[in-house]
Amino acid sequence: MANIQDIAKLAGVSAATVSRVVSGRGYVSDETRARVQKIVDQLDYAPNRNAVSLKKGKTMMLGIVALTFDSSMGVFLRSFSMAAQSEGYNVTVFVTNGDQARELEALEMLRHKQLDALVFVLRVSPWDVIEGYAKYGPIVTWERVELQKVASVFMDQYDGYMLGLEHLYTRGYRRIVNIYGRMSGKNTRGRMRAFADFCEKYGLDANEMEHFYNKGRITHGEEIAHWWLAQDVKADAILCPTDYLASGFIAEARRIGIRVPEDVAVVGFDDTNNVARLFDMTTIHYPIDLQAENAFRIISNRLDDKDEPLQELEFRLVARKTT
Repeated sequence: MANIQDIAKLAGVSAATVSRVVSGRGYVSDETRARVQKIVDQLDYAPNRNAVSLKKGKTMMLGIVALTFDSSMGVFLRSFSMAAQSEGYNVTVFVTNGDQARELEALEMLRHKQLDALVFVLRVSPWDVIEGYAKYGPIVTWERVELQKVASVFMDQYDGYMLGLEHLYTRGYRRIVNIYGRMSGKNTRGRMRAFADFCEKYGLDANEMEHFYNKGRITHGEEIAHWWLAQDVKADAILCPTDYLASGFIAEARRIGIRVPEDVAVVGFDDTNNVARLFDMTTIHYPIDLQAENAFRIISNRLDDKDEPLQELEFRLVARKTT
C-alpha cells in the first residue's frame, strides 16, 4: 500500500506538499496539485486516519448519548452536528433506550481516545460514574446538574412554563389542564413547580382540573381531545409539553367539532420546528438549537484552546391564534 513518501517521490515534491493536497489545507500551485492528485488517484491512496489522529492528539469524533430519538433530540443533534462539522469534527450518536451498558460503551470510547468528547442528552448512569470519565475528555450534558467536571447547557423550564401560564391568565383562562411529559425528568418537575407557584399567586385550586402525566406523543394529544369532549366541567385552556402533542390535540379537536380557542385554548412548547407555525399555535420558544451550539462551544473551547463566549439563552412567548 502506497504512503505519502511514495507519492512524494513519484511526484517530485515533498511529503508536506502531498499532505497539503490530500488534506485540502495550505497553498499548493494548481499545476503541482494536479500532478500530485493524479498519482494519488492512480495509487488509490487513502490517509491512515488513526495515524492522523495520533499526530493531532484528537480523533475529530464527538459522541452524543441519548435515551431515545424524539423531535427535541433531532433539533439538538442537527444543530450540534452543524456546529461540529463547521470546525472539522464528526458526530456519532448512541441511542441507549435506557441501556446503561450502551452509555458505558460511549464512556469507554472516550477513555480509549476513540472519541474526543461526549454530550449526554439524557442518561441512566449515575453522575459519579460519568464524572469519573471527565478526565479523559470534555463531557457536557443537556440535563440540569451542578458538577465540577461536567458542564451543563440546561435551561430551567420553570421560567418558560410560567410564561405560558401567565399568558393564559391575562387572557382570562382559569381552568387550566397541564399535560406533563416524562415524570422522571427535571424538566417536568420544573413545570410542576411553576404551576404550583402560579396557583398560589392567584389563589387558584391546583387540583380543580385533571392533569396528565408521561404524555408526549401526537396520539396522546388526540386522546385528550376526546377526554375533553366527554367532561361535564370542561377546561378552558390546555398547556402541552411539546408542540407535537399540542398539534395532535388541535387536529383531533377540529375533526370532532371542538373550537380552538373559542371552546378551549391551547399552548404548545418548543417552537423549534414548523409545527407551531403551521398550526398558528401559541407556544413557548425554547432555543434548543442555541443550547446545542453552546454544548459544542464548551467542547471546542476545551479541545482547541479557545475562549469563545456562549450564546445567551432565554425563553420567549410566541402568541398566535390558539389562545
